[in-house]
Amino acid sequence: MTQEIAQQIIQIIAEQALLDPNDIALETPLAELGIDSLGMVEAIFAIEEAFDISVPFNANEPAAGQFDLSTAESIARAVTKLVAAK
Repeated sequence: MTQEIAQQIIQIIAEQALLDPNDIALETPLAELGIDSLGMVEAIFAIEEAFDISVPFNANEPAAGQFDLSTAESIARAVTKLVAAK
């Protein structure tokens, strides 16, 4: 995981949660940030656009997508893998 990717993920999450990016730690569970399901879907779209990737995500069964959305850190690691695989 690169620092640049992690910072971009935090920025995207902050925009969805209406928080200051400095208030989001990589290890903070997204559930604690108040992001609802619509906000998560919008964050995923923003991540896909920012990194020109396709996130494997099933809105009806988030766990089935094999893309860990629990923290900014887990998202950044998964995005790093997807970017490297391009």
